[in-house]
Amino acid sequence: MLVTIAPDAPESTALALLTAAAAADLEARRAEDGHGGTVVGVSGNLPADVLSLPGIVAVKTQHKPFMLASREGRPHAPTVVKLGDVRIGGGRPVTMAGPCVVEGREALLEAATAVKAAGADILRGGAFKPRTSPYAFQGLGEEGLRYLAEARESTGLPVVTEVMEPDQVGLVARYADMLQIGARNMANFPLLRAVGKTAKPVLLKRGFSATVEEWLMSAEYVLAGGNAEVVLCERGIRGFDPAFRFNLDLNAVPHAKDLSHLPVVVDPSHGTGHRQLVGRMALAGLACGADGLIVEVHPHPERALCDGSQTITPAELAAIVRSGRAIHAALLETAGDESAAVSLALHS
Repeated sequence: MLVTIAPDAPESTALALLTAAAAADLEARRAEDGHGGTVVGVSGNLPADVLSLPGIVAVKTQHKPFMLASREGRPHAPTVVKLGDVRIGGGRPVTMAGPCVVEGREALLEAATAVKAAGADILRGGAFKPRTSPYAFQGLGEEGLRYLAEARESTGLPVVTEVMEPDQVGLVARYADMLQIGARNMANFPLLRAVGKTAKPVLLKRGFSATVEEWLMSAEYVLAGGNAEVVLCERGIRGFDPAFRFNLDLNAVPHAKDLSHLPVVVDPSHGTGHRQLVGRMALAGLACGADGLIVEVHPHPERALCDGSQTITPAELAAIVRSGRAIHAALLETAGDESAAVSLALHS
């Protein structure tokens, strides 16, 4: 059940709904509706007398299972996630860029300076890195986190990095501006609950065998924990063609945005596995409505310790940023023309 409460409603109305839910042994959460009001999501139905309290303006008894992530609770107010001055979902596409893994202090500072000059808004880099092989480089751990924090101080770029285990959340949150949940951990429910208790924005990557609904249900775990700052990331799903590491599922981007108020970004690096495809698929992601990109970038991709074959250069990133902004401007112009046409038809 989704109950929408008006902005001027007394606080007692929301408290009464939460109390009634607890008395009925139901889970209940409250969230903002994006217009100053409140939405209370309840895992069942409440008595009719409670639903007649002052300030209640709408009640939905049928809704998506991801009730907090669903657009049904805030249909006209997409979530904007803020990292300092950077707004994800706030209009202009955001670019997160950096090496797959933090390789060392000097290498990271060089990469951070280069991606900022190329137009990146956020620095990415793995301090803890899940690898298919137990013998592959796994990252520098807390040492890598310290280098990320130093790179942020040097460049002014906020930092996003992956957290892999619940007991790492506190450590990573001390250094990072945004916590990434990787594809392999999308269904790690203890980890989702742990990041849901933090005040740090969360970048939630889609599992490579997950449906869109499963992805949104994972986001629901974070939202239900009290953390409303969630960004979804489409990073490719597993297909049958060995020519590609994964298949970047761009159908999922507008579909997720239709279902959810959460912003969506695209990862064309993992989504293709091929450096020569990253630029074109990045622009395709923006053209289908993504709120941004997360891209693996290294000053010397051929020397990267991780995922060099899908890593681009800072110069290639700069070209993506320029073209991406042009695509965004064209989409805004098209949307403006459509709005003007609708307005003309209504008033003619």
